[in-house]
Amino acid sequence: MLNKTEDKIKHVAIIMDGNGRWAKEHGKDRKYGHRAGAQNLIDISETCIKNNIDYLTVYAFSTENWNRPEDEKKSLFTLLEEFYKKEIKRLIKNNIKICHIGDISKFPERTYNIIKKTEEETRQYLEGKDIKLTITIALNYGSRDELSRSIKNICLDFDKGIITTDDIDENLILRYLDTNDIPEPDLLIRTSGEYRLSNFLLYQIAYTELYFTDIYWPDFSEEEFIKAIENYKKRKRRFGG
Repeated sequence: MLNKTEDKIKHVAIIMDGNGRWAKEHGKDRKYGHRAGAQNLIDISETCIKNNIDYLTVYAFSTENWNRPEDEKKSLFTLLEEFYKKEIKRLIKNNIKICHIGDISKFPERTYNIIKKTEEETRQYLEGKDIKLTITIALNYGSRDELSRSIKNICLDFDKGIITTDDIDENLILRYLDTNDIPEPDLLIRTSGEYRLSNFLLYQIAYTELYFTDIYWPDFSEEEFIKAIENYKKRKRRFGG
């Protein structure tokens, strides 16, 4: 039986790509592009709320991004800290909960502490309230790294006698992933004209609908987002059937 895509979209994942190229085309440095991209995340999150989307997961910093120049990494960490400090009140006002996936322990201590503080503040404020949107930000995230960590934890629990080999199936693996408390994405969007997944949510998107656009992330407007949703609604999801 087909699952009609006219049904509610619960979860959209986005590979936010093109900040650097956007900045270059505007005669600015990459830092300017990342700042514009961060602002656009807030705009798109409000579009999600208007369209009754419950979950938004975005790829912000991959395990491969450590290979970038040192000054760019430092500016990204500073921008992340500034973003949370500046936007926390707006996020809370909009009943947006912030979560993270990936190994954030590798970040500088100050950045790590602000990440955890933001998570805790939105969680505490929204406890018992109507959460309009859960934003999951992938930081120092790579799907292969996630799977490696998950397999290690499965082995540890096997050694402790918590699970047996008979317990291991697709659903158990999902429970050990970073995304264990959110549904699998209905739609994955990649901006900037690239046609690859770049090690993002590889296990979770087995039957996710994919949408690629040439628009750079800072220019990915509400209108473009709605265009992606309308494209999704025209599809029929068969889940291999």
